[in-house]
Amino acid sequence: MKNVTFTSRQKLSRRTALRGLGASAALPWLDAMRPAFAKEASAESDAKGGDPTRFVSISLALGLIQENLNPKDAGTDYTASRYLEGLQDIRDEFSVLSQCHRPDVVGGHRAEASILSAAPISGSASFRNTISLDQYMAKHLGHETRIRSLVLNSGNTASPSYTQNGTMIPAQTSPRAVFEKLFVEEGAASRKATAQRLSEGRSIMDIISADAKLLQKNLGSGDREKLDQYFTSVRELEQRLEGYENWLNEPKPDIEAEFPTDIEDANRVVERHVMMLDVMALALQTDSTRFMTLHLDGGNRTINIPGVTQGYHALSHHGQDKKKLEELALIETQLVGAYGRFLRKLKGMKESSGSALDNTMVLMSSNLGNASSHRNTNVPVLFGGGGFRHGQHLALGTAQKQYPLTNLFLSALHRVGMMDDQFVSSTGTVTELA
Repeated sequence: MKNVTFTSRQKLSRRTALRGLGASAALPWLDAMRPAFAKEASAESDAKGGDPTRFVSISLALGLIQENLNPKDAGTDYTASRYLEGLQDIRDEFSVLSQCHRPDVVGGHRAEASILSAAPISGSASFRNTISLDQYMAKHLGHETRIRSLVLNSGNTASPSYTQNGTMIPAQTSPRAVFEKLFVEEGAASRKATAQRLSEGRSIMDIISADAKLLQKNLGSGDREKLDQYFTSVRELEQRLEGYENWLNEPKPDIEAEFPTDIEDANRVVERHVMMLDVMALALQTDSTRFMTLHLDGGNRTINIPGVTQGYHALSHHGQDKKKLEELALIETQLVGAYGRFLRKLKGMKESSGSALDNTMVLMSSNLGNASSHRNTNVPVLFGGGGFRHGQHLALGTAQKQYPLTNLFLSALHRVGMMDDQFVSSTGTVTELA
């Protein structure tokens, strides 16, 4: 972008980036990036040559209390459940799928490995995983972006992302590191230059300000609005990252009581989870990658939420104890709320064929339907965006005959243009979403 003279008729490359000393910011989709003939393109041609289709998986190792998630009634007129009450403003942007499972996937917590691969698993030590849905997509389509895929975790390095030979891809756990991966140039000198400027209180947007101003000057009002929204998101996230790191450097309080778990960082896991989702939104907005997974492992953190007094894992083994159920619900309400917040953020990102949410499938699921009894049936499923027909509760199976969640995986493959006949145990696509 440096030293480029813009004209009102100039079209920008999709891979155009703004640069400063040590920093680089990819751009969101702008109308100026579309070929002139695409302005009058039909919906069909736009789908083929316009905005890309993306897939995001958000997974929870300890599931969700089904009674608080799944509505009692099915269809489009369902009454919102406790967890969905805060998502009613975006009700038409997602669907709830109930009575689903991954056929032949058992083993309780061990089924965490099959969240996206759906590989049959039992208690056998000889189990060998297969490629996960996100990595299957990335294998064939990941070359179209700078980063083939992002594998993330809000706590430790466990992930549901597996390679072709069944090897787990360790997750990145630092929102700051992922942010730097998106906005800081490779190379020690470049990284040092950016670190120095950031330590002086300068934003990434400040560092690339000359290019940003030059670009904005030559764009239409709609594109300028998109850029302003994008730059604001980057600045806000930088400020939150800075505040988060400052907190980490604060000494722990000097008290005599013994904590049940380490609270130095892990107790702010929901906040970290939300922060990682914000970084993911920027990655999607700049088309840095199109395939991402974010996993929340089942560690026994005492999460820093008012009213929560016990470890997360201990609460999941509630045994129907009312106090534990209520504390667990406080955590899960915030996790579902974070999912809704992510959908809203994507919905607010305008692209040539609608919003980023229209072009991004966002799955929220788990390996467990009931963590207390280690059941792998009736797993929680929220599925948003991607241009599907949403706003409904689909009771696809029954307690006696569960519906294969792999059918949804096959629908997702078809939506990104991979027209496979089957994915593991699938028996077709979810036609109710078409």
